[in-house]
Formats: sequence, C-alpha cells, structure tokens
Amino acid sequence: MRGTPFDDRVKPKEITICGLAAVKAQFAASPGAFKRLFFDLPTGRKVGPLCQALAREKKVYRCVTPAELEKIAGSLHHGGIVAVVEEPRLGAPEKQVERTWARNRQPLLVLDRVGNAHNLGAIARTAAFFGVPRIIVPDDPAAARPGDAAHRIAEGGLAHVEIYQVKSLPPFLRALSAAGYDVVGAATRGGRPETKPVGGQPVALVVGNEEHGLSPEVSAACGRLVTLPGTGKVESLNVSVAAAVLLWELLVRR
Repeated sequence: MRGTPFDDRVKPKEITICGLAAVKAQFAASPGAFKRLFFDLPTGRKVGPLCQALAREKKVYRCVTPAELEKIAGSLHHGGIVAVVEEPRLGAPEKQVERTWARNRQPLLVLDRVGNAHNLGAIARTAAFFGVPRIIVPDDPAAARPGDAAHRIAEGGLAHVEIYQVKSLPPFLRALSAAGYDVVGAATRGGRPETKPVGGQPVALVVGNEEHGLSPEVSAACGRLVTLPGTGKVESLNVSVAAAVLLWELLVRR
C-alpha cells in the first residue's frame, strides 16, 4: 500500500491469510511482510519454493495437523495453508496524484463506509478480476479494513489492488472530477439507469454503505448517480454484486 501513512509510530499488527492461491499471490506481492507459514501435509507438497524463500530469511514455516491449522486460522475455511503476515497500513494518496491516475486512464473504486469485511474482500476480488488497480476508503471507523476475513474472501485479490485511505471522501471526489474522472455514484434509488461512460473519461465508481447507501455529502460530490433497474421484488443488490455489475457496464462494455 503506497502513499503517506497516517501514523508511522503505530506498530503493524498481524493478520492471517488463508488458501493456497491467496498466500501465493500475497507472497509474490510482498514477501517481506510474511512472518510465519503453516500448512497441512497435502498442501506442503505444493509450497516448496515458498518455504525455501522463507528459510533463506530465517522465518518460521511448519507442517501442522488440521486441528492446529484451524486454531491458527481461527476458521475451518483455511484451505490447508495459513500465512501470518504484517497487516498493511493504509496510506493517503500523494497530493494531486489523481491527475496522474487520470492521465493514465486508470479506473478507481471508492467505498463510502462499506462496513462488512466480506463485502470488502469480494469487491477487491472483483476489482482485481477487472483490472481496477486501486480502492479508496475513508478514514472512518464504520469502514471495513483489509484484515483476515477480507483476505479470505478476496482469494488473492487484495494482493493485486492498492488500498488508500482519505480523511474525507467529498473533497477527494471533487478533486477526481477536476482531474478528469467520470465520478459515478451507485445509488439504491433515484439515479439514472444509464451506465454508459461519459466520453473517454476514466471512471471512478463510488459505492455506499450496506444499510444506508451513499451519504448525502458523497452523493452531492459525485458527477452523476446511476441506479441499476430491477424487478422491485427486492430492494437492492448486495453492494459487492452491485459493484461487479457496474464495473462490467462501465469498464468492460465501454
């Protein structure tokens, strides 16, 4: 996570990453963050090169029983391998870097207080799948962070997406618009059904909190609002599903 940390004095915490694909992706992205590695016997046959790299750095790696692996992971869903890594500290984007992103036509995802870590992980997986390089979250206690659960759901996606944290979303969104972004807010209701991108502008998709959606201040800072049309039989889609549909419409079909 490049950028300016909000507090360099905070000692990094540790999180666990489960599943072979996620562990390999995270090791390729940030091998120095690895502290310890545990795996069951079948999975151990698939991680020889990774263990050799850890051995060179004199870091712990060990084959353990399924019961031990479950205890380390804190979950039954460990996929046979658990890495203990430093929790990445979220940094703020460098000043006016959005202009560089816009010139390079790089899409963005902005999450307005998405609070469920599983949703964050699913969104990160979708972002990696569609080639969205960055996710922006607010410095808000209601916003989920990329911890254990998010990494488990992301299936390695968080290793391919940078996550930045900004103090306040509305001024950041206005800066994106000034830099040339088509800032599109996903509204549960009241937005237009038109999802085609505007001209040749890069897209910044903004999705909101699971319960309350976009805040009024964030909505006002978006260049336009879109609402996915449905049958009305249920009020809305899960935020991670809505993000996937809109990314397809805004990025892939353009």
